[in-house]
Amino acid sequence: MCGLSGEIRFDGRRPDLAAVERMADQLAARGPDGQGAWTRGAVALGHRRLKIIDLSDRGAQPMTDARGEVTGVFNGCVYNYPELREELRSLGHRFQSTSDTEVVLNAYLEWGTDCVDHFRGMFAFAIAEHRTGRVVLARDRLGIKPLYLARTPDRLRFASTLPALLAAGDVDTSLDPVALHQYLSWHATVAAPRTVLNGVRKLPPATVRVVEPDGTHRDHRYWQPSYTRRPEYADIGADEWRDAVLDALRTAVRRRMVSDVPVGVLLSGGLDSSLIVALLADEGQRDLMTFSVGFEAEGGEKGDEFQYSDLVAREFDTDHRRLMIPSTRVSSALDAAVAAMSEPMISHDVVAFHLLSEQVSKEVKVVQSGQGADEIFAGYHWYPRLADVSREGAAERYAETYFDRPHADLARILQPDLLTSDDVSGRFVRDHMAAPGADTALDAALRLDTHVMLVDDPVKRVDNMTMAWGLEARVPFLDHELVELAAACPPELKLADGGKGVLKEAGRKLLPLEVVDRPKGYFPVPAVRHMAGPVLARVREALEAPEAKRRGLFQEPYVAELLAAPDEHRTRRGANALWQMALLEIWLQTHGIK
Repeated sequence: MCGLSGEIRFDGRRPDLAAVERMADQLAARGPDGQGAWTRGAVALGHRRLKIIDLSDRGAQPMTDARGEVTGVFNGCVYNYPELREELRSLGHRFQSTSDTEVVLNAYLEWGTDCVDHFRGMFAFAIAEHRTGRVVLARDRLGIKPLYLARTPDRLRFASTLPALLAAGDVDTSLDPVALHQYLSWHATVAAPRTVLNGVRKLPPATVRVVEPDGTHRDHRYWQPSYTRRPEYADIGADEWRDAVLDALRTAVRRRMVSDVPVGVLLSGGLDSSLIVALLADEGQRDLMTFSVGFEAEGGEKGDEFQYSDLVAREFDTDHRRLMIPSTRVSSALDAAVAAMSEPMISHDVVAFHLLSEQVSKEVKVVQSGQGADEIFAGYHWYPRLADVSREGAAERYAETYFDRPHADLARILQPDLLTSDDVSGRFVRDHMAAPGADTALDAALRLDTHVMLVDDPVKRVDNMTMAWGLEARVPFLDHELVELAAACPPELKLADGGKGVLKEAGRKLLPLEVVDRPKGYFPVPAVRHMAGPVLARVREALEAPEAKRRGLFQEPYVAELLAAPDEHRTRRGANALWQMALLEIWLQTHGIK
């Protein structure tokens, strides 16, 4: 787990190594254990290292293979790297380290761009071919590891975060109206390749991009599971599905224990993270460190689930730590959390993950986390509304259920020059819902949420907040083989028992029933949800700042209306509308965007 950066020139000039190093310096928190830079011809690469696999200097990056044919930078972890190394050794490849990075380089030399099909893990990488000058960029199947791009006619720059690209300079920071529409419609999700800035794009998940020396490129999407009922599962009953899911999750959790440093678990006390703890205990893991966070109550709303996380910690005898955050600490931590965001994110628990990660990073460098289970196993309360609608009506029902507001409402919020003429967010959903490869409306919705919303909300949130403290988060529910299995699972088994039915059945084999049958929690941060005093003060400061006035992003009468009653205006999803708008402005100001 690290941070990478790079530049490719297309105009015959040497790359700006100083700019690449500025990007790498901005990534220091992601990789506090080492740094490096490399340049050859039209390509320069930079790297910041977090030592997880091969703690020696032999694992340093940028790394060149033993034959001197390619040089690369890598972010993430390939969990099956020991098996791949032995396979590649048998094919004649030599190794100078025990790192997974060197496995990636040799896998590319052996299989070319098809190397990604052999990897089990989370990754983003850039590999430069010495002989041809060609550069290959790639991102893992579920987009767990980020890769941002800034293109001009003369060059391409790339980095693990958007702020790193800003540190290099010469980025078009004008706002993308389509991305703004998605941000305000789709609960802050901005789908790849867009970001809110016109000059920055992101490589989509499950994509390999081959960049030629003349600047032309070709993309290959190498993975997309089918959300259909497949013949090989035709005769499987509910109990067999439960066992298949449990076996796949067990494999996923076991894979994510590969490390040369200890691995802990972020334990919320919900079904998903509790299952990870139970499976690790079942594998014989002892003295497992687990971590929970809670928040001071506000507006009559409780902000912790310690009763459940404590129960799980006792049941499996973990070395448990819990952190209670007062509301005053939330407001003071807000700016640091926003600074860690590659893109603006509005979910309340972004601050929670930032604060929790700060504490956890003092104890361990790697944790497993339960993100993704609700999306792949239909755990959210809105999914049943999609079970009784036709494919033709799926997009409209999805928007009614998940979007914060309809297109027409944006005319009151955005200035006219930033408002798109049509409902671009709705059109995006309609196109995805109509695509082949999903049997039912619910299948299509789960596909959309897993491969778009999940990537650019929960997964991005966890990566940004943990890596701000040099903490690697691994997400077993996003093991691609488990996702493939879940995609094929009949919708009625996922919707059963109030959602995540098949996963709850698996949980009943390992967990206390109080954990499995508890009401679903949504990890609220009451100080944010109810605009507690210090949070409201920061929100007001951002929206009334001179930069905000000059930018003129939002219509002033609407802003004034929200500030007059900050806890009364909520979106259709129940989000605080004021928080959603203010967070975007805070993010723009924090990152120096004029």
